Amino acid sequence: MTGSDGPAEFRLAYVPGATPAKWVRIWRERLPSIPLTLVAVEPAEAADLVASGGAEAGLLRMPVDKTRFNAIPLYAETTVAVVPKDHVVTAADEITLADLADEIVLHPLDDTLGWDELPGKPALERPATTADAVELIAAGIGVLIVPQSLARLHHRKDLTYRPVADAPESRMGLVWPQGDTSDLMEQFIGIVRGRTVNSSRGPSPAEVEAARGKGKKGAGAGSGKGGSGSAKGGKGGSAKGSPRSGAGRGGAGKGGARSGGSASGARGGKPRRRG
Repeated sequence: MTGSDGPAEFRLAYVPGATPAKWVRIWRERLPSIPLTLVAVEPAEAADLVASGGAEAGLLRMPVDKTRFNAIPLYAETTVAVVPKDHVVTAADEITLADLADEIVLHPLDDTLGWDELPGKPALERPATTADAVELIAAGIGVLIVPQSLARLHHRKDLTYRPVADAPESRMGLVWPQGDTSDLMEQFIGIVRGRTVNSSRGPSPAEVEAARGKGKKGAGAGSGKGGSGSAKGGKGGSAKGSPRSGAGRGGAGKGGARSGGSASGARGGKPRRRG
């Protein structure tokens, strides 16, 4: 879908830990008349939300199904181990998975890392969420390995984290459904890629806003014409025999269908016959 078709806003889904603020600010500077709405979504639900049209695009963790989505890789995150502040590994600036071999490593159901083999010792049960896992660590149960953005998101004063040199990385990407790419999507892609306002790719932000404005005016004009047609119907019917039907037509021109109704029934009587 291209041009001025599509929603009157751009909805951007984002998973926990994603940081869209910079791109949102640039969007609002370039396209102030077109709202950008942020939609927070859990990782397990993010892909389906974008695929179903609940958002035009998403900042999601890779990989995604390339048969369903277009994707632009954005950046890789440092992977860290979240531990109590007095944990022995905090003596080092960086650790390895071997340093956690004797630890219970929690593996929440919403884990975003692609493990070939889980490190450490498994817990008896998997926490439902990363937030639940953080609560267990604070209670002295195990450690957690996550992207650094999630460690920051769930920060607590009694916990800290250390980078894990040999852990899998988490990559963030801009994702949108396969198919035609709308002008609004092209605008956001340009912002994410760092293109300037005067980039030659696709319409300029001003042209996109102008197209949206014409679409809205066109809808209003269609309504006006419908009203005029209704007024003409009044002229052809009961208002036709009135010597003052010109006034009715003038009113219909401004008031649409309502004025047409007035032309036929304002005087409450039968139309006069011509002598």
